[in-house]
Amino acid sequence: MSGLAALGGLGVWGFDPGRVFWGGRAIGRATELPRAGWTLTGTVISGGRARKKVAVELDGLREFQAHRPRLFALAYRMLGSATEAEDAVQETYLRWDGTDRATIRSAEAWLTTAIVNLCRTWLVSARARRETYVGPWLPEPVPTARGELGPLETVEERELVSLALLTALERLSPIERAVFVLREAFGYAHREIADMLAVSEANSQQIFRRAGIRVREGRPRFDVPADQARELIERFLKAARIGDIEALERMLAADVVSTADGGGQVNAARRPVVGAPAVARYVAGLFRWEVPGMQMVLEEINGTLAVVVRLAGEPALVVGVDTLDEVVTALRLIVNPEKLSYIERVVVE
Repeated sequence: MSGLAALGGLGVWGFDPGRVFWGGRAIGRATELPRAGWTLTGTVISGGRARKKVAVELDGLREFQAHRPRLFALAYRMLGSATEAEDAVQETYLRWDGTDRATIRSAEAWLTTAIVNLCRTWLVSARARRETYVGPWLPEPVPTARGELGPLETVEERELVSLALLTALERLSPIERAVFVLREAFGYAHREIADMLAVSEANSQQIFRRAGIRVREGRPRFDVPADQARELIERFLKAARIGDIEALERMLAADVVSTADGGGQVNAARRPVVGAPAVARYVAGLFRWEVPGMQMVLEEINGTLAVVVRLAGEPALVVGVDTLDEVVTALRLIVNPEKLSYIERVVVE
């Protein structure tokens, strides 16, 4: 496959050879398109934003492609949504393609500045939409076993993409989130962040300190080894499948919280379920059902093991599991079909 085709899944043209991709789908033959550049007919609407017609200049596309994975990882951390992150990458490409690149000294700095400020703007409207969201809002889960969100080799790197931390980032203002993500997840110096966000270096430092306190206040970092977490989750699932309430309670922290995101599209608890006895009964009732073609597996989602339930191969439920000191401290159940669409599109080799 041509290297350009890797951009197909993010709504930028590519080819493999002979096929042209948009949104991860083949829509035509390259021989049917002009050689000098390709233009999309029609307008694609995503998340309420109209995508413009696209013409690709190959040198610019190649340079953009080199930065695309990092841009997606940045946008996802900013927005908490893989679908919106794809849109942000696409919009950033359109701006890149329409800019005189001879005036750009650093492609990385230009692209990073463009996408982080775009995400800041989108977060304002996203916050308004989430105020009317039906039930609790949770981040969109992303498989990470193949490096979809960049290297996750340390406990700190995994924590920074966890469903728990991304949920906590919702407490921050757009600029606080931008400073936190750029500094904590991508290691930019405060001087560089100040230039990107048009603030002073001292202000960037102050915003970062304030954001860190708000995000991590009262919440422990990851400290459970992967093998230990897997063993606990497997025992937890076994007890849930057979309805062993007493065993479930022993594996739950006394103040455990279970939060479900159905988005009003799927029946789900619209308020968090709190406390070991209530969560044990809730989980036992949830997992005791069985339908033909159902698979329940552990997969790496957002840097840690999660339960993924598939029906006829398609994801129907993702359960993020927080563990600490050999007990489950929080469950995050995502059943909103729109939030499972990214996992469905990812091709597992």
